[in-house]
Amino acid sequence: MNHPTRGHNAYYLTNQELRESNARSYPRRIPIAIKEANGIMVKDVEGKNYFDCLAGAGTLALGHNHPVVIEAIQKVLHHQLPLHTLDITTPVKDEFIGELFKILPKEFSSKAKILFCGPTGADAVEAAIKLVKTATGKRSIFSFHGAYHGMTHGALSLTGNVSPKQSVANLMPDVHFLPYPYSYRCPFQQGGDLGAQTSSHYVQHVLDDPESGIVSPAGMIMEIVQGEGGVIPAPNSWIDQIRSITQDRGIPLIIDEVQTGLGRTGKLFAFEHSGIVPDVVILSKAIGGSLPLSVVVYDESLDKWSPGAHAGTFRGNQMAMAAGTATIRFIQENKLEIQADKLGNKMMASLKEVQKNSSSIGEVRGRGLMIGVEIVNTQQSPNKMQSYPPYPELARQIQHECLKRGLILELGGRYGSVVRFLPPLIVTEKQVDIICEIFDTAIQSVERKLLHFT
Repeated sequence: MNHPTRGHNAYYLTNQELRESNARSYPRRIPIAIKEANGIMVKDVEGKNYFDCLAGAGTLALGHNHPVVIEAIQKVLHHQLPLHTLDITTPVKDEFIGELFKILPKEFSSKAKILFCGPTGADAVEAAIKLVKTATGKRSIFSFHGAYHGMTHGALSLTGNVSPKQSVANLMPDVHFLPYPYSYRCPFQQGGDLGAQTSSHYVQHVLDDPESGIVSPAGMIMEIVQGEGGVIPAPNSWIDQIRSITQDRGIPLIIDEVQTGLGRTGKLFAFEHSGIVPDVVILSKAIGGSLPLSVVVYDESLDKWSPGAHAGTFRGNQMAMAAGTATIRFIQENKLEIQADKLGNKMMASLKEVQKNSSSIGEVRGRGLMIGVEIVNTQQSPNKMQSYPPYPELARQIQHECLKRGLILELGGRYGSVVRFLPPLIVTEKQVDIICEIFDTAIQSVERKLLHFT
């Protein structure tokens, strides 16, 4: 038997399978070993180049190894700045907070406090839940169908996907899930504005019904655009209604901006699309400039906990703060959020053209450079809204065909049937054209094979 040799993807994937946890996920769908990376491009150990439209699940706002990020990291090393300080302050930290507060809406930042958490978005979610429970003295938390907030114990409890929960006993209690306005698969079989209005009315009814079975909540957590849940953007009118409902009842509203923050959706923060002012904002991924960092920014009225009530060894990652400051400045100076809106619209328009010639695309949706293409089975019967069943097997084939052609994409949504596009914000118009051409060619190839075998 011939064993794979060093320098081939198979060599590293074999070693990975032998030594790494069975919990690994991305390598199962993207079976390559990456050797080099620059901008939107990555190169595997065999020398093949790929357009990276996963970008660290949205972490790499400026792509791989952006010069301003590299310069910030080198500056920290050159000047022998501290790399780790727990929560002791430093000039680097002070500068990062200043830049972050500067780009947050003034009506929010002017009365905000910030908490540095562990290195991941899930750590910040855990902290935010502790924050509102401590501040309100209550225990229930509202989340939404399709939500994704992380894989740690409390964050997993708030996540809609039941698959990773099946084998985990005794998740955080008193979590209650509400309907999210998913027009293509509306739980009320209405869709559009009517479906969203029914959703907000239901939320209001649950909160006001003394027989709902749910005690008054400590908080509500939601994404403005559900990412892992299938790239589902909530209508601005619905977001505004939810803010009014929670505000009128004194319920802290937590906005999870882990994947949407720093320009991804065409605004610096996704909640700015609707103009609401949240009580708590959770940030990670892009704010560390590709390095691990997460924070919770919240209204000062919630700052009720005692010293040491929340901690984390790696909350003092100075290099990530320096890289984050450089990233924030570059995005703001170059108005990359506006670029994301423009190129996102271009990509969506191109993908809708692909949809016209496809038999398996149910919907193209998203905001900015956060786009989802839902793959459906048109050989089965649609529901009364004319929405077809999800087709996860076909979505996996499309993803695999794109990878063969040099395009890295990820799947999400119900049953993993949504192909997700998350390119770095520095993607160019020409690159958008090439990405859409690759996707078009790949989906046509897969559909031809499907027709051949049916």
